[in-house]
Amino acid sequence: MNHRRTTTVIALAAAGLLLAGCSSSTPKADGRPATANQGTGTATAEAGTVDATGAFKAIAASVKTAKLGSTVTAENDGNHLLGRPNQYTSKITFTDIRIKATDTQGLKPGDVSYGGSIETFTNNNDATTRAKYIQTVTKGVPALGEYDYVHGPHLIRISRLLTPAQAKEYDTAGTKLG
Repeated sequence: MNHRRTTTVIALAAAGLLLAGCSSSTPKADGRPATANQGTGTATAEAGTVDATGAFKAIAASVKTAKLGSTVTAENDGNHLLGRPNQYTSKITFTDIRIKATDTQGLKPGDVSYGGSIETFTNNNDATTRAKYIQTVTKGVPALGEYDYVHGPHLIRISRLLTPAQAKEYDTAGTKLG
């Protein structure tokens, strides 16, 4: 194996290991880069009083195409982060009916590409740290890109399969969270 090929194989393997903490599966490429946003709203709910399910209900009241998927538990958390120090204390996944089934073939249930997820932390700093980590890991891999919005202790992760305007609906709805 020549040096260039060996380097490429090692780089791909390292990227795969780093991404294990971001998602339980790898979505298809569409060439769109990852984006991050620290949220645009002001707090209207006391930070830490709403879990991921409550945050989803507030968002779904505005984004009618969002449908609750599942609640992540310590037993089914593919990232193994639920309840760990400085990680999310609750998490849900959801689908968005605007995403075509043909674009999600081969993905595992609960993958962000179906619509998204909401991860709730004990504080804004931990949510922001997680969002930055995801953006750093996915920066050079458009197939893993997603929209990430932090509102208070909530990280709203949105599928890259939605348009920027559609993803912005979630950010706007998230302003109710803090």
